[in-house]
Amino acid sequence: MNHSWLTSSHFVMLGLLLGFAIAHSGLAALRVRAEKLIGARLYRILFASVSLPLAVGLVIYFFNHRYDGAQLWQVQAIPGVQTVVWVLSAISFLFLYPATFNLLEIAAVQKPEVHLYETGIIRVTRHPQMVGQIIWCIAHTLWLGTSFTLVTSIGLVLHHIFGVWHGDRRWSSRYPDAFEKVKSRTSIVPFLAIAQGRQTLQWQEFLRPAYVGVAIFIFLLWRSHPLLIQATAKVPW
Repeated sequence: MNHSWLTSSHFVMLGLLLGFAIAHSGLAALRVRAEKLIGARLYRILFASVSLPLAVGLVIYFFNHRYDGAQLWQVQAIPGVQTVVWVLSAISFLFLYPATFNLLEIAAVQKPEVHLYETGIIRVTRHPQMVGQIIWCIAHTLWLGTSFTLVTSIGLVLHHIFGVWHGDRRWSSRYPDAFEKVKSRTSIVPFLAIAQGRQTLQWQEFLRPAYVGVAIFIFLLWRSHPLLIQATAKVPW
């Protein structure tokens, strides 16, 4: 059997994803002890200093190798597909960035505090970042249709599924009573808690400046996407 399509970039991406997962989840698991040792703000800065460069490296490598491997399908010429991909991508960012509601809690701006809140997107799903990542992966895998993109998407989804389990476990251990109350009124599956009558959707909570910021970000990303790809192509990686 010919495996010429299985380029080394597939394994490099899996390695990068594994490294990011270990660093990201590992530092998250050490949060309580680290905050006692170095303080909450310094921990947040350390967490960002490790996670962000790894995430940027993942993005650059993905852009530069997105067409590696086998072309499993090709739908880019089908009318309407590009619009569907962009709509899905826009929706994914509405889930991926719920923290925009709490911009003042960025470590460098204000003393970080922990809030178990259930407003806005949290009413839809307790783990919006996982949902957003899955939507993003569906959109980009549909558009690109390569084995490299499929492998990347599977790795990202598995990482976020682990993050759901790991996150719930940490919250339950750190804030058992408060988290159980939040857990009873929210769901992992989008809209499930609402459908079961355990939660209600308050549309006015989505009318916030934060969503204007997300909308502007999506528009700028759409306009600058070709430039971003050109810029990453200059990185010899």
